[in-house]
Amino acid sequence: MRPIRLIVADAAGGAPDQLARLVAQKLTDSLGQQVIVDNRPGAAGVLGADIAAKSSPDGYSLLLTTTSIYAILPNLRKNLPYDPVRDFVPISRLATASNVLVVNVSLPAKSVAELVRLAKSRPGAINYASAGVGSPAHLAGEMLNLLGGIKLTHVPYKGAAPALLDVIAGNAQLIITSPISAGAHMHAGRVRALATTGPERNPSLPDLPTIAEAVPGYEISQSWGIVVPAGTPPHIVKRLSDEIVKAMNLPDVRDRVLKSGAVPAGDLPAAFQAFIARERQRLGEVIARTGIVLAD
Repeated sequence: MRPIRLIVADAAGGAPDQLARLVAQKLTDSLGQQVIVDNRPGAAGVLGADIAAKSSPDGYSLLLTTTSIYAILPNLRKNLPYDPVRDFVPISRLATASNVLVVNVSLPAKSVAELVRLAKSRPGAINYASAGVGSPAHLAGEMLNLLGGIKLTHVPYKGAAPALLDVIAGNAQLIITSPISAGAHMHAGRVRALATTGPERNPSLPDLPTIAEAVPGYEISQSWGIVVPAGTPPHIVKRLSDEIVKAMNLPDVRDRVLKSGAVPAGDLPAAFQAFIARERQRLGEVIARTGIVLAD
């Protein structure tokens, strides 16, 4: 019996990787079959998603899908090497989180309002990192540029973890990323958290204001889930869904996800499919309304 491969289109250490490893361990236990995480970072998720889309639909290849893969990239790139709708079957949404804006501790800004004033005084001089062109962090940074009337310079990386490490090192000044990725660094004082990105304050980070409190209209969050290649037999889809939903409802899993600043989900396939469709449309409207073009 060969191992099941869970493809993560992000570098080790980022939010997708952390969630994948948590789920992989629980699936290994419940299925009695090894589930290994296969990190394939690059092109904001396109590389890993393409590998998953072209894998055999036999239940041995899963993809940890992200907001970038299922909602942002389909609205920005019409020449993807796979069909983002027809090439995947949803299994379950794992978790959702409003992002968090964190800055290098040496940056002289302790609030979003101060960051905006600083950026206006130094057009193009402040860099923001992202997990790659077309990633949620890229979209989040461009939204801040447009709605805040500022010019931050985008620096893309191959994954959220290396991007965040360069913010800590001071090679980039800020990143808007998931609290799962940034949480440990925030608590250790390696980065300074300024705000969260949802329409309301994150219940796991109640002391942080939202970006929208300083920049009206700002809102972006991200979610993660499991999909499989189209053509995977229905009985395999059901078994995987049942086991993942069960895993996401385990008290220790829910506790770990909540402590990371995210909200556990554990949707059934139909609910996850409907969620994907809504998010793809919602973020498509955001991209169109703000005129964001990711040309770099």
